[in-house]
Amino acid sequence: MAEIQTIFGLHAVQALLANRSERILTTNVDAQRDDDKLRKLINALQQAGVAVQRVDKKTLEKLADGGNHQGLVVTVRLPEEQTEDALKKAVKGYKGDAFFLVLDQVTDPHNLGACLRTALAAGVQGVIVPKDNACRLTATVCKVASGAAESMPIYRVTNLVRTLKWLKAEGIWLTGAAGGASLDLYTSELKGSVAIVMGAEGKGLRQLTQKQCDQLVKIPMQKKVESLNVSVAAGIIMYEVVRQQNSNKQS
Repeated sequence: MAEIQTIFGLHAVQALLANRSERILTTNVDAQRDDDKLRKLINALQQAGVAVQRVDKKTLEKLADGGNHQGLVVTVRLPEEQTEDALKKAVKGYKGDAFFLVLDQVTDPHNLGACLRTALAAGVQGVIVPKDNACRLTATVCKVASGAAESMPIYRVTNLVRTLKWLKAEGIWLTGAAGGASLDLYTSELKGSVAIVMGAEGKGLRQLTQKQCDQLVKIPMQKKVESLNVSVAAGIIMYEVVRQQNSNKQS
């Protein structure tokens, strides 16, 4: 059953309304706020059949638990994560190249949300995460993702290593990000069906996960910078995939 949580902020609610308005359960708006952006969103909510209740600021702050609600708080049924069987069915159904992002034990909700947003923009077909020691889909993740959590399939698998082996058997090239890798990202091969494998904040990619990868790449950086945030690094690599894929189509 989908979890019920609070979503707040204009962009997050706009994305929810555009993609999954049926998930909205209750809507509360600031009774004292009256600007064009909020008014237009309220009208859109009402046209979609969503009841809107006006409340005072203290009530909103309590509902948002101190978050930046921008005068609007809704309770929703969060998107449901997909199963390993759903992942296999999706891969089997692809007619063209597959493109996945694998996050190994990423626990920070802001990083997960940012990864989902960039993955959707880059054309990734699904994000794969392990069942244990990984961030769940929460209200914070959805807010940071700015609507991407509503559109991007998130596959939660019981055994990540087993899933990676299966992806390889299906012809998907596994590229892991590792600071100690000898291969530069921009000299690597990222064409065809690809899965980008990223490690946790601080710890990086686990050795067991690294061993499943077809190649390990590093992002070239100035010596003054030791590492990048996982969502930033994932974005750089995903868009290198996009660049190479587009280059391949044009040649």
